[in-house]
Amino acid sequence: QVQVVESGGGLVQSGGSLRLSCEIVGFSLDYNAVGWFRQAPGKEREAVSCIGPASGATLYADSVKGRFTISRTNGVNTVYLQMNNLKPEDAAVYYCAARPAPRCPPSHDGDGSIYATFYPYWGRGTQVTVSS
Repeated sequence: QVQVVESGGGLVQSGGSLRLSCEIVGFSLDYNAVGWFRQAPGKEREAVSCIGPASGATLYADSVKGRFTISRTNGVNTVYLQMNNLKPEDAAVYYCAARPAPRCPPSHDGDGSIYATFYPYWGRGTQVTVSS
């Protein structure tokens, strides 16, 4: 049984940083991809980032490119999302999702309803609040 658990959310001032963690049990990151999504109140789910296995190819939404970094540690079933220079518009519930495939979806920018279908395993989310 695959379990996905996010942590690391919290309250931060605009311009600050947070690092989210996603621990996955029952699923090998050596062969499969992991993505991050977010959803703010009243808004659609947004695809944020993805990291593939092996070479660790990464994808980012344009809205976070240059500010967020997704990474993983070999041998540890955890994926991280380092978020720097946070803005009020980054506030949302952040979800981690696991994809049983050796690559990320073709893109990870924008409409989360499209890219979410690539991921059958989801965590419950962690809240990120950014004060202006």
